Amino acid sequence: MSIAILEHTNFSVSDPKKTAQHLVDIFGWHIRWEGPSKSAGYSVHVGTDSAYLALYAQPGMGKLTQDTYKTIGGLNHLAVVVDDISVIEKRVRAAGLRMGDHYDYEPGPRFYFFDDDGIEYEVCSYSS
Repeated sequence: MSIAILEHTNFSVSDPKKTAQHLVDIFGWHIRWEGPSKSAGYSVHVGTDSAYLALYAQPGMGKLTQDTYKTIGGLNHLAVVVDDISVIEKRVRAAGLRMGDHYDYEPGPRFYFFDDDGIEYEVCSYSS
């Protein structure tokens, strides 16, 4: 049987380069590729050698006007597993990003934060 592995996800942001730099600084990822993309847009691929986020923008994009948790097809949050959750939380705070809730339940502690576009990220650790 063949099992699929998630390679990337693609979503729109206001400034792909700025968002990518936050993710490099917070998670230690790297820029895999960047350049012009569909519909006169621009994309930055940021992540690891095996998986990444494709951050996309094009001229004239509007802001999300509905709660993603109430919108079919909405991006609710992205989750990242890390070894040391306290180090990542310090990096998020140093970046000046808005913190969300903190929880501690199986399989490990987690917290949420929001980037400049209001996209929610979940950071969890299974080794704490």
